[in-house]
Amino acid sequence: MDYTVIIPARMASSRLPDKPLAEIAGLPMVVHVAQRAAQSQAGRVVVAADDARVVQACQTHGIEALLTRQDHVSGSDRLAEACALLGLPDEALVVNVQGDEPLIPPALIDEVARVLAERPEASMGTAAHAILDLSEFTNPNVVKVVVDARQLALYFSRAPIAWWRDGAQGGHFRSLPSPAPLRHIGIYSYRTRSLKQFPQLPPAPIETLESLEQLRALWHGHRIAVHISDHAPGPGVDTPADLDRVRDILGNPAA
Repeated sequence: MDYTVIIPARMASSRLPDKPLAEIAGLPMVVHVAQRAAQSQAGRVVVAADDARVVQACQTHGIEALLTRQDHVSGSDRLAEACALLGLPDEALVVNVQGDEPLIPPALIDEVARVLAERPEASMGTAAHAILDLSEFTNPNVVKVVVDARQLALYFSRAPIAWWRDGAQGGHFRSLPSPAPLRHIGIYSYRTRSLKQFPQLPPAPIETLESLEQLRALWHGHRIAVHISDHAPGPGVDTPADLDRVRDILGNPAA
């Protein structure tokens, strides 16, 4: 299985400015992500940045990086440009690893590539894991996914799905349903051909309502294959508090 990892890195983060360059254990966060990805079976790992400072930081640490436009409205647009700049053929497999996941397991990257490689009927691959905490099931910041018998996504939502009719009293749950609901993990695999097409698709009403870009693909009839992981990945970094937590995990006390 031959595939390329592309890591989009955007400097403009409202909750954590200059996030890709945030220092963790002596290295920029995006470098940690790329080093994790390099431990997978990917044939190539490339950072797609919107700022020359990120490109320079990556190159300083031996990470391949390229500069993309700053005006992309979504991560998919940035990936599509990166594929064009890299000259990847239409059937090439690409895995999108988020630039704020310095604890991403390399094996998970491989599995997300594999789930698409083995499912020709799917346009995308992604991952999920079982939710074991009731507070996560009811948290709108935790994206849930429901799959069919072939582990193709039926729907993604911020709401508690599948809704446990007999377990909700007055609209509130006292325990988790069985089987356990699934938490979506924000990692995706694509074929280059599909990746180039997705940014051209009109936004979908359900995408706008839920603020979930992957719903655009489902709305337009594309299938998304889901790898069910036995374990949750390490925490990502969205806020200063997240950054402190990851620094503690990687042995770098916050300044």
